[in-house]
Amino acid sequence: MSEVPETQVAARLWDVPVRLVHWALVLLIGFSWWAAETDRLQWHRWSGYAILGLVFFRLLWGIWGSRTARFSSFLKGPGASLAYLKSLGSRAPADAPGHNPVGAWSVVAILAVLIFQVTTGLFAVDIDAFEAGPLSDRVSFETGRAISELHEASFTVLQVLVAVHVVAVFWYLIWKRSNLIGAMFTGRRKLSADPGVTFAPWWRVLATAVVAAAAAWALSRGLRF
Repeated sequence: MSEVPETQVAARLWDVPVRLVHWALVLLIGFSWWAAETDRLQWHRWSGYAILGLVFFRLLWGIWGSRTARFSSFLKGPGASLAYLKSLGSRAPADAPGHNPVGAWSVVAILAVLIFQVTTGLFAVDIDAFEAGPLSDRVSFETGRAISELHEASFTVLQVLVAVHVVAVFWYLIWKRSNLIGAMFTGRRKLSADPGVTFAPWWRVLATAVVAAAAAWALSRGLRF
């Protein structure tokens, strides 16, 4: 049996914004589900607006954020993804300075479904037309109801993606002995060498947060000013 190489460096990989967005989404997705199931729809809407702002932030941060946060740094083609899939059976820990090729596409998939979720929520209408999204008056009642059904159905897709994500995290923890959960709390993960990740300045974090919050606020008001 091949030995797992001894790791040497607790390398800094994830900046504070990425970690905050990650855990805030975990909490808010669960809260949104609970609020909808218990008919606390006003809380469900507020939570949805918060998720909308976080998704806006993550998309922007994926363009001009810290190196490991940028989509351009971790999204790879099908060849690299297939090659990585073939290595999953090995017990050697992943040494990628950030998302691996397969994990990167799972992040994109979850973000895509979240975008669909919050977008449909903006137009959704309940069966009695008492509760509706801030953009629901832009569509007919029938269209709003159809969008509401899509909103609910896409949450099932999100649950599946999250379940796969959690299983993968525990696979890495148990089989590859790589603690991805801890890394998303501390921002550090053990690697064979420090990749020297550069982090974006705090003024860019604040500017991105302001833009994302403004966009979410505008949509929560139905683009009425």
